[in-house]
Amino acid sequence: MDLNHSAPQSRVHAWRWTLVLAVFTAAVFTSALLLFAVQPMFARMVLPRLGGSPSVWSVAMVFFQTMLLAGYAYAHMLMRAVRPPIAVAVHVVLLITAGLMLPLSIAGGWGDPPGSWTALWLIGVFATSIGLPFFALAANNPLLQTWFVRTGHPEGKDPYFLYAASNIGGFLALLSYPFILEPTLSLRQHIVLWSGGYWLLFALIAGCGFLLLRSPSRFEMAERADAPTSPAPTWRALGRWAFIAMVPSGLLVAVTAYISTDIAAAPLLWVIPLSLYLLTWVLVFQSRPLLPHRWMLAAQPFAIAGIVVLLVYSESSLPLLLTLAGHLLAFFVIAMACHGELARQRPPAEHLTTFYLALSAGGMIGGLFAGLVAPFVFSWIAEYPILLVLAALCRPMPPPYPPPHAGEGRVGAWAPRDRVFWAVAVALSLALMVPGLVFGWLPSEAAANAVIIAIIVVALSSLLLMRYPFKAAFAVAIAVAMIRLYPSDEARTQSVRSFFGVHKIYDTPDGGYRVLMNGTTIHGAQRLTDDDGKPLTGRPEPLTYYHAKSPMAEVIRVVRGRKGAMMRVAVIGLGSGSLACYFEPGDEWRFFEIDPAIVDIARDHPRFNFVRACAPDIPIVLGDARLTLAREPDHHYDLIIVDAYSSDAIPIHLATREAMAVYKSKLAPGGIVTLHVSNQYLALDDVAVGIAGANGMKTWIYDDTDEDENDEKYIYTSDVAISASNAEDVGELASSKHWKLTTPDAAQRVWTDDYSNIIGAVARKFDWPSWATFKP
Repeated sequence: MDLNHSAPQSRVHAWRWTLVLAVFTAAVFTSALLLFAVQPMFARMVLPRLGGSPSVWSVAMVFFQTMLLAGYAYAHMLMRAVRPPIAVAVHVVLLITAGLMLPLSIAGGWGDPPGSWTALWLIGVFATSIGLPFFALAANNPLLQTWFVRTGHPEGKDPYFLYAASNIGGFLALLSYPFILEPTLSLRQHIVLWSGGYWLLFALIAGCGFLLLRSPSRFEMAERADAPTSPAPTWRALGRWAFIAMVPSGLLVAVTAYISTDIAAAPLLWVIPLSLYLLTWVLVFQSRPLLPHRWMLAAQPFAIAGIVVLLVYSESSLPLLLTLAGHLLAFFVIAMACHGELARQRPPAEHLTTFYLALSAGGMIGGLFAGLVAPFVFSWIAEYPILLVLAALCRPMPPPYPPPHAGEGRVGAWAPRDRVFWAVAVALSLALMVPGLVFGWLPSEAAANAVIIAIIVVALSSLLLMRYPFKAAFAVAIAVAMIRLYPSDEARTQSVRSFFGVHKIYDTPDGGYRVLMNGTTIHGAQRLTDDDGKPLTGRPEPLTYYHAKSPMAEVIRVVRGRKGAMMRVAVIGLGSGSLACYFEPGDEWRFFEIDPAIVDIARDHPRFNFVRACAPDIPIVLGDARLTLAREPDHHYDLIIVDAYSSDAIPIHLATREAMAVYKSKLAPGGIVTLHVSNQYLALDDVAVGIAGANGMKTWIYDDTDEDENDEKYIYTSDVAISASNAEDVGELASSKHWKLTTPDAAQRVWTDDYSNIIGAVARKFDWPSWATFKP
């Protein structure tokens, strides 16, 4: 043997395998980085047409999951149907064709979103605008892993580590976009940067194709793929993989919707569940997982039970951060258990594309259910507890055992202790459920909650004892049903769900007030009875942020006094319709509202009576206010009230320099723009000052630390900014000690349609250090 000759050859092979690994890893990582970066980027491009609704993100995830399935199916069929040289050529042509659509933009011809079937309209916009580039990116992960296997690389026997690298790229893309890219770059710069990254990826994928075709073993590996050495996955295995993948995918959408509507619609909150979801894929496909699968299986029952308990006490006084942390931690554990089970069941590399195809099919089904079907079927986030029930079925199924010997039990059999658990649970459940369903009698809240907890204990016992999962799923289902039969929140709650969120209408326990709430934000309240408990009649009194001594009411009085005649007012945001009660005969008022459900709520007499009693004929224009207000006559309104920021998921496109330019163009001489900037998570007064200053307007901020507030009577303080061309336009407010003339901060970048800085607004709200305000 020629040792001198074999040593250089060995070094050449080692160098070549290092190059193959590096190029393929870089390509997979970059592809995922672009794939997940385009999601928030394009969703932001579309948001202005849909009022900034958080549902845009849910529908976007459904679209992306569907395209992911299409990309995986393409990769599967391509590698099965043709030889490697043709497969490389076909995919290169696809990438070039998709690249011709760059830079990304919204496809023309779609017009304004319709009043109904908004989700389908949005999917059409996504498909025609970024469908082909996203399809090409979606195919890269399984395709590149298959190419890697066929290069003959020693690591090709178990290439699933590349899937972990892919999810690391997605994880970093999601975190970097809101915290680094958005605060420092404009949307146009994002698009240019993304386009550059796409062509870098094209070069990497072309390099991967070259390395595959130059591999001496490429044809041998292709022949092995055509004639697999292990049996193909059965339909039962495919269905099991799809089902297990469906649950965490659906939970991702459901958890995001729940924490964004029922807990806190905080900005950027959607990033956390998706980041955790991707992180679980990274962890489970490690060669030595940091969190062993058996640990996650042991923790999963507690995670399911924990969410059920949180749902039981959803409207209680639990701390906000504790509630959020509980839901997110439980979601992480459940996703880890499900994805760990998929990693444990993964097939040999020759069936890799089939495995990914089943996973993407399950992910798409879960997303469709939670993102499209559930909002039309349920008036509340019912998909969340339903998926908890299904999560119990994702545990390992007991293997078939031979007939038990004498005195031995069989896995899944009803042991004596099982019978005791279930006898007690069923008896207690019926004791509460039957009277409530048949006779309409509700037991005490404490008793109902006690039974729910008892049922959870049964579920935990069944799961921890590794009994058949269907038992635990049934127990969880009973507990979930009890949540809706005996809710623990305010009396007589009604939920109204639309594309733009879940609105809750409830009466206080004493029947004195009716409240409209979205998430943790109250959007209106009406007093129903007087101090003696007698029903009130006649013209209702505005409450919450619109009470008689509020800054909003003060601005209306000043404008009316200066006008001395009929007043023309445009109001963006309807809510419960409280402001309608400042309408007087001879006035011309017009409301602009994007959510048809809110219009129904405000006009429905059994719910709220402001519009009906004070201005029954007042026109309400349905659609995005940025678009509908632009169609109004110029120089027409004496007062424009922008009341769309109090919800925590604000429509950013209504708080930009261009939006203020629209407002200014619609003002009559001497007119005022009033911005209601009360918000739990964002400091928007500086934003209001900046966009007004960019349009040559002066801004006064309301500042009264002694303002009356009475939570029990739903009288709240509020943050209000008024902008006008001259000090004379605001009259006596210019000299009021409660209204402070404020100049723009030169160090703060003005928000535009091309730039916004949510993180900076959050930082100013909570007085974070100056480095956290991201002032580029």
